[in-house]
Amino acid sequence: MPVSDPPHASSGPDAAIDEHRLEELIIEAQTALPVELPALANRCAAALGLETALIYLADLQQRLLIPLAENLEPLAVEGSSAGWAYRTLSPRVGDTDDGLIVWMPLVDGAERLGVLAVGTASLDGVRMRRSRMLAHLFAMLVTSKRAYSDWLAARTRTAPMGLPAEMLRAFLPPRTIGSVRCVSTAVLEPAYDIAGDAFDHSVVKNVLHTMILDAMGHDLTAGLTTSVAMAAARNARRGGHDLADVVASVDQALAEWLPDQFCTGVLCRLDAETGVLRWVNCGHPPPLLIRAERVLAGALDSIPQPPIGLAGPPAQAARKVHETILEPGDCVLLYTDGVVEARDADGTEFGLDRFTDFIIRSSAAGQRPAEVLRLLIHAILDYQRNQLRDDATILLFEWRPQYQ
Repeated sequence: MPVSDPPHASSGPDAAIDEHRLEELIIEAQTALPVELPALANRCAAALGLETALIYLADLQQRLLIPLAENLEPLAVEGSSAGWAYRTLSPRVGDTDDGLIVWMPLVDGAERLGVLAVGTASLDGVRMRRSRMLAHLFAMLVTSKRAYSDWLAARTRTAPMGLPAEMLRAFLPPRTIGSVRCVSTAVLEPAYDIAGDAFDHSVVKNVLHTMILDAMGHDLTAGLTTSVAMAAARNARRGGHDLADVVASVDQALAEWLPDQFCTGVLCRLDAETGVLRWVNCGHPPPLLIRAERVLAGALDSIPQPPIGLAGPPAQAARKVHETILEPGDCVLLYTDGVVEARDADGTEFGLDRFTDFIIRSSAAGQRPAEVLRLLIHAILDYQRNQLRDDATILLFEWRPQYQ
């Protein structure tokens, strides 16, 4: 059952915390190996007056919740209490033979990591808050340690990964980032065999930067092309360059290091205070603007420009930056052609209308952006019987200044 915060509990024996022991455990956590996190979670739970704590992380395709304790079985994201907590970012309470289990979402910023299963003999306001505290702590620990841990990366995989995908995924940011004013989320398939597609997003002060790329080919060279393009874009962005100069930097990098390669792409920059959106489209399908549960046809169309890497020195200065002003609640969709060109057994394409209709209906049903894309990419995979002919990448960002 879903839960809200219980009434505030009065202090008493159950409210006491062994602060010295908790401090020791937090210090220990800084140097703990990732494989030691399951045992550490249980010790932290005991220090907080709880029974047990089990960490589950979402697999690469967000179909399963994989326990870090290797003696336990994965749980399905669909149809389980753990999955409900993950999908909705809300706690869920269930009964066990020994008491209760609280499924707490593990979230780092806006990124869904998995769930924490907290076992407790009983539940009140104090224990609920401590369960939430424990989930916050272990979300930060998992995030800090997965950056360097092959064990955590391997634990959340359910199939062997190809070399191009391994290289490209090393460059990808978290699936979801955001602030109180905006959120950006992305998905990419086939998860273990990608090569030419990539996405990037970053928040710098009040500005959201987003990018989607689709390189020529589907091999290691294609993955190298998008990796170089992402690195060049980040290098220019972190140097304080404007949007046109960022694109020019990517053009120059590909021309210098991979002169026979190119990629299409869209780079965007959203001022999250004013709603001003600026973008450059380099030979890519135009972004889509969704407002008030409908697509504004042609709102973000622009004059075609050469793909990145094909512009040449004279054309670099001619990159056209387009600008518009979003309204609160607007969503912008970036996607690669593998999304709409997925075909069913009869050869019928998934298509742009089906794509946008799915997003509009899911959003209207109250699904969060990250959950909308999780459901959508699974629908695309199911449509093509889990055999995509091309990489399929979707990035969605939303401007919501009313939440500031």
